[in-house]
Amino acid sequence: MKADAFIAMEERLGAHNYHPLDVVLTRGEGVWVWDVDGRKYLDCLSAYSAVNQGHCHPRIFKAMVEQAARLTLTSRAFRNDQLGRFYEEICDLTRSHKVLPMNSGAEAVETAVKTVRKWGYRVKGVPEDQAEIIVCRNNFHGRTITVISFSTDDASRDGFGPFTPGFRIVPFGDIDALSSAVTPNTVGFLVEPIQGEAGVILPPAGYLKAARSICRDRNIVLILDEIQTGLGRTGKLLAEEHEGIEADLTLVGKALSGGFYPISAVLSNSEVLGVLQPGEHGSTFGGNPLACAVAREALKVLVEEGMIENAARMGDYFLKGLNQIRTPGVREIRGKGLMIGMEFHPEMGGARPYCQRLKEKGILCKETHEHTIRFAPPLVITRETVDWALDIIRSVIEG
Repeated sequence: MKADAFIAMEERLGAHNYHPLDVVLTRGEGVWVWDVDGRKYLDCLSAYSAVNQGHCHPRIFKAMVEQAARLTLTSRAFRNDQLGRFYEEICDLTRSHKVLPMNSGAEAVETAVKTVRKWGYRVKGVPEDQAEIIVCRNNFHGRTITVISFSTDDASRDGFGPFTPGFRIVPFGDIDALSSAVTPNTVGFLVEPIQGEAGVILPPAGYLKAARSICRDRNIVLILDEIQTGLGRTGKLLAEEHEGIEADLTLVGKALSGGFYPISAVLSNSEVLGVLQPGEHGSTFGGNPLACAVAREALKVLVEEGMIENAARMGDYFLKGLNQIRTPGVREIRGKGLMIGMEFHPEMGGARPYCQRLKEKGILCKETHEHTIRFAPPLVITRETVDWALDIIRSVIEG
């Protein structure tokens, strides 16, 4: 079948809740993907950072096949021989004390919300049903009803009310606003170290460190959503490392499986996750042996193959090259590691036309918040490939 036939099939039978570029992919390897018509592209989105290790990494594939031949699912009604090993390895790597595995990023966020509320009632002594969690304007933490209840994106909220109460919204990067929003009922502060969907927005230097201090001083759980920024994307294992802090509760997902299988995890200490008792929270697939085996290998290749360090080097190089592009249409280029945003002035007509022209020249990327292109290739990208990409990007943006 040709691409047009696949597209027509999707449009006829699928819900229209996405607006993808019209490319139909059929194969991937490393940083490259191929469409059904045989065209080759550089993937500069990495499935929103779920494919940090590159497409179809052979070691992760081998681990998945071997585990799939032995045991795929037990539910948490029984134990399996992969879950404890996954706990031990991810705790050692991230200096965590406790882990709660789930399937998706949104589930991890929901888990965090439930957990810190219960911690607030059982440990901090907040009156029942009065717990408040502070979040940031322009956040993106998923699309469940509770998560969109504290979104400021009208498109995510329109027509989906009534919404879940218990959230206070402050400007991202404004430490004074955070401090002022705290009340005796505040149990948590949920924040992305870098706002990805908002357009790769970096907070001022020192913001996370100051937030860490406020949370510690006022007995609040600091929750870092590292579902996109974590696992090497910014040139560190976790983005919190750039400011030398440790969250009380860290959310990881996406690249936790290298793109092979849905898995996410809530990482924390015993005090916070210890409030959960049997029967209070869980998931049929959460912590299944197939997901755990895949995640164990995905973490190993990140570290053993130097992908995190490569993200730091290639990110600096890529960002420097993009900043040498000369055109009045670009408002700002910003990023950390291989998480980079190129924002256009509003009068340029949006970022999507540039994404479409880049696709025609062999680079796949996607606009976010209308005016920004996000460049986030797999962490295995080489200097030679970055140079090739920069030449094409320059020809499209300056042309």
